[in-house]
Amino acid sequence: MLCRVAWSLAVGSPLVMDPNSICRKAKRLAGKQAELCQTQPEIVSEVAKGARLGVRECQYQFRYRRWNCTSHNKYFGKILQQDIRETAFVYAITAAGVTHAVTQACSMGDLLQCGYGVKWEWGGCGDDVEFGYEKSKQFMDAKRRRGKSDIRTLIDLHNNEAGRLAVKLYMRTECKCHGLSGSCTLRTCWKKMPHFREVGDRLLERFNGASKVMGGNDGKTLIPVGQNIKPPDKQDLIYSDESPDFCLANRKTGSLGTRGRMCNSTAMDISGCDLLCCERGYREETVVFEENCLCRFHWCCVVQCKKCLVRKELSLCH
Repeated sequence: MLCRVAWSLAVGSPLVMDPNSICRKAKRLAGKQAELCQTQPEIVSEVAKGARLGVRECQYQFRYRRWNCTSHNKYFGKILQQDIRETAFVYAITAAGVTHAVTQACSMGDLLQCGYGVKWEWGGCGDDVEFGYEKSKQFMDAKRRRGKSDIRTLIDLHNNEAGRLAVKLYMRTECKCHGLSGSCTLRTCWKKMPHFREVGDRLLERFNGASKVMGGNDGKTLIPVGQNIKPPDKQDLIYSDESPDFCLANRKTGSLGTRGRMCNSTAMDISGCDLLCCERGYREETVVFEENCLCRFHWCCVVQCKKCLVRKELSLCH
């Protein structure tokens, strides 16, 4: 079950996933944000759905890593208080999730505020990604709490934009042919959003190649750290601090550690026991569970299965 979170962080924080908690902060908002909370709660609800979509995708993409995007409230909050790679990904995937969810709600006709719910192009029915982009920008780029450095705000805003662009710049064209016997004498085409798994995959690539930055002397610009490094573009993820190793539990850094995590004893990548368990070793454990088996389809329209006991060997980090 997805947790309902109401943190006292900035309104644009990925942790604010419950529409009621967003609008409870409406007194501190200004302009269109406060107006949306009061007059268009259905849009705020889609914003919340998009934030949850982003967190779920984060958990999928990081499922084999030492930090697995846990949504444990206290630990997740600590992660977001740092300017590390993982924070960059969370902000980007959440901004992307809001863009995707609001745009999809428009296409489904669930939001009257985005015109006819869809955008007509070349005779086809396309996703109005501009509307979703703007609503994501409006909520995710909310003014930060006082006391945060300008550099941190620049980093957060950059990663938010990278997430939105991972949706907006990768719209795909779909077409349908019309004509006798399937001939393509007439063709209608429209733009559709990428599947959100594609968005997550693309942002994970950006995470792996994220750029470390530092603040410029003017306090308004970011410059790459290191020699002969090109400045990051708008689609790159950026960070300013190195990540902890996440090997051991540490409330200060938001690390839950990897003790007890399942690992792959034969893999050499990040899911392998050597890396995931931080060379502490692992233990083998046998578990027995039930699953459906020997399923048969009976006309019409029932599938009947038997229950089978399955034994599985697990490798768990010390």
